[in-house]
Amino acid sequence: MTTHTLAPVSIGQRRRLSAGTFAAWLVVGLAILITLVPFWWVVRTALSTKKDLLANPDSLLPVGFTWLNFGRVLGQVDTATAIALGGSGQKINFWLFARNSAIVTLVTVVGQTFFSALAAYAFARLKFPLRDQLFNLYLAALMIPGIVTLIPNYLLIHRDLDWGNTFLGIVAPTLLMSPFAVFFLRQFFLGVNRELEEAAALDGASIFGIFWRVILPISMPPIATLGLLTFVGTWNSYFWPSLVGKDESVRVLTVALAVFKSQTPQGVPDWTGLMAATLISMIPTLGVFLLFGRRVVNSIQFTGFK
Repeated sequence: MTTHTLAPVSIGQRRRLSAGTFAAWLVVGLAILITLVPFWWVVRTALSTKKDLLANPDSLLPVGFTWLNFGRVLGQVDTATAIALGGSGQKINFWLFARNSAIVTLVTVVGQTFFSALAAYAFARLKFPLRDQLFNLYLAALMIPGIVTLIPNYLLIHRDLDWGNTFLGIVAPTLLMSPFAVFFLRQFFLGVNRELEEAAALDGASIFGIFWRVILPISMPPIATLGLLTFVGTWNSYFWPSLVGKDESVRVLTVALAVFKSQTPQGVPDWTGLMAATLISMIPTLGVFLLFGRRVVNSIQFTGFK
C-alpha cells in the first residue's frame, strides 16, 4: 500500500497565488466602479439644485442638496417653486407614463413568455416534418439585426393594420415570441425527464394538458428568468415605442423622459429633474433584480429533472 504526501506550498507559490488573487480582485473592483459611477452621477444630479449644479459642475457630491426634484417629477411642486429651483417649469405626467410602461411591459412579458414556452415545447417534444430544419431556420433569426425588420414592422403597424398610437401597436412585434426565448426554454425542456410526460399521457392527459399541468410547474425557474429578462428589456425600450406611441395616452416612460429633456425654454436641459425621473423609473427593474437575481443565476445553468 502506497502513501501519498502533499508537497508543501513554497513561499514563491504563495506569493504568486496572492498576487493573482489581488489582480483578480482589482479587475473586479474596477469593473464594479465603472458600473456604479454613472449610477452615482444620476443620484448626485437628482439631489442637486440646477443653479448650484451649473455653478459647480465638477463636484462629486450633491450641490445644494434637495429632495424637491423628486417632488417636481411626481407633481408635488408648483411651477413657481420649480422655476425658483432652476427647473424649466415643464411638467411630466409621471404616473400616466409609468402606467403606460407597466401595461406594455406586463402584456409583453406574459405574452412572450407563454407563447415562447409553447413553441419551445413543440420543438423539444413534438414530432412533425422538418422540425429540426425549421428550428434551425427560426434560430437563424438571432443573427438578423433588429434594425432590418424595423421598417417592415413600422409599415405593417401603421399602414396595413392602422395600429399607430395604440398599445397593441407597441407590443405587437414582441408579443408572441422571440428566437432567444424559444431557444432558451427548448434547452431546458430537452432535459426534462420523459417519464413524467409518459405517466401523464397514460392517465389520459392531452398534449396541452401535459404541457400545462406537468411541464410548466417544473419549469418555473427558467420561465421566471425569461420573464425577468423580458421585463427589463421591455421596460427600458425606447426606439420602437417612440415611433409607434407618440400620443400621450400611450406614451411610455422612456419616451416621456426624452420629451421632457427637449422641453427646455432656457436652452439648458433640466438635468436635475430628468435625473430624478430617471432614478424613480429605475426602481422597478432594481427591485425585480434584488428579488429574483439569484434565481436568474441558478436557472441559467439549465438545471432540471434527470
